[in-house]
Amino acid sequence: MRTLPLTLAAALAATLLLTSCSEGASGGDDDAKNADPANGSACAIGDLGVEVGAGAAPKAGDTGNVTVTLTNKGAQCTLKGFPAVDLLAEDSTTSVSPEEGAKAQPLTLPKGGTTSFTITYVRGEADSAKSLSVHKVSFALPGATADAHDLPWSYGEVARRDGDGGAAQASVSGFESSGD
Repeated sequence: MRTLPLTLAAALAATLLLTSCSEGASGGDDDAKNADPANGSACAIGDLGVEVGAGAAPKAGDTGNVTVTLTNKGAQCTLKGFPAVDLLAEDSTTSVSPEEGAKAQPLTLPKGGTTSFTITYVRGEADSAKSLSVHKVSFALPGATADAHDLPWSYGEVARRDGDGGAAQASVSGFESSGD
């Protein structure tokens, strides 16, 4: 009589084990993804290589573009939002707003994957009160503004907006996917 309860207990345990395995293989994929810290986690500036390419504005009033390309050297990660960009002049720091009407799209960046964002600006007049004498640009990833990356700015003065408290005539795009 003792063998029947042990056999029944063993069969019940085996059934529970198989049920658990089949959920993980089919319907339990969401749990596996959530348990993987590299899947969907926010990108960290320390895991990204940074390259800059510029189409500098040649003279005052012209528009220039500075494209920052990021290459993921770490595990897969996600960017959600816009980069936080500041222009640093000798006596002030000005935050750059996202392009008018732009909407940030979440972007998953695999290891070795690249993305870019572009800072568009209007060149200002040298030594003018209507211009910012920018010497450095600082950017941070969404949600990680304490971890900023600084780049030298050699693209000339940036014009100020009229009646806007001297804010820069500049904007930043969202992250764009690169490659395939």
